[in-house]
Amino acid sequence: MNNWHNEYMAEYHRKDLLDDSERIHLMHTATRSPVYHPSWLTRTMHGFAVWMISTGKELHERYELPNAHCHQKRSTSYAR
Repeated sequence: MNNWHNEYMAEYHRKDLLDDSERIHLMHTATRSPVYHPSWLTRTMHGFAVWMISTGKELHERYELPNAHCHQKRSTSYAR
């Protein structure tokens, strides 16, 4: 029974060492990878896209939503 416990603990420590070595390898790979720096054109196009989206939302709120909630019909006709 004592040998089984020793083998179990040896296997546990072996897996722990393999996990540590994999974690160290991933950290080393992550530190060597280049950092992404967007170019001037990419930053400008992103800012333009954000501006277009916000302007589109403002226009939608200004022109389409009030018409969607207007349920009153005119009582008189102007086509006489």
